Amino acid sequence: MSRKDKLIQDIQNLLNSYEGVHKTSINPNLLEFMDEDTLVNIIDSLLKQKEFSKESDLEWLEKFKKYD
Repeated sequence: MSRKDKLIQDIQNLLNSYEGVHKTSINPNLLEFMDEDTLVNIIDSLLKQKEFSKESDLEWLEKFKKYD
């Protein structure tokens, strides 16, 4: 498996790691024309979105936390 194929697979795995989202499949031909830097940037963006959504969820949950 080439590095580019691995990056495409990583993008697909990240998209499928969101809870409550139906399995996503990406036609590798769609991403094949992109260079490795672009694919890495997509992965970086997905990771940042995932981190932000986790932080938002934690902030929302904090509102319901009971303090003694």
